[in-house]
Amino acid sequence: MKGFKRITLVGATKNPMKYGNTILKDLLGKGFEILPVNPNYDEIEGLKCYKSVKELPKDVDVIVFVVPPRVGLEVAKEAVEAGFKNLWFQLGAESEDIRQFLEKAGLDYSFERCIMVETSDKKMFLEV
Repeated sequence: MKGFKRITLVGATKNPMKYGNTILKDLLGKGFEILPVNPNYDEIEGLKCYKSVKELPKDVDVIVFVVPPRVGLEVAKEAVEAGFKNLWFQLGAESEDIRQFLEKAGLDYSFERCIMVETSDKKMFLEV
């Protein structure tokens, strides 16, 4: 997955002790456009927070998951139904059930890679 700059973060949070906040701030600091998704908030870090992936605009480049696998599987199903094709699961957010679902759906996905590490050279990701 290369050439993205508009990123959805499923599991974004206001809690500075959680990865959903750390990742959000990291990606914002690198110049990415972030669309947070969390049904518990209206806004995070001054950004509109979407209640579900079904509410997102369709021009999102990648959806990053930082939620438990049981939640991630349900949200991945919603994302596929909504037409999204690029899904990225942070370490700990992936599962074999999710892998099987994504492969059956024929989607591009990433497991076992950290979005913060992989975007440390943001030029690589911003080039389309």
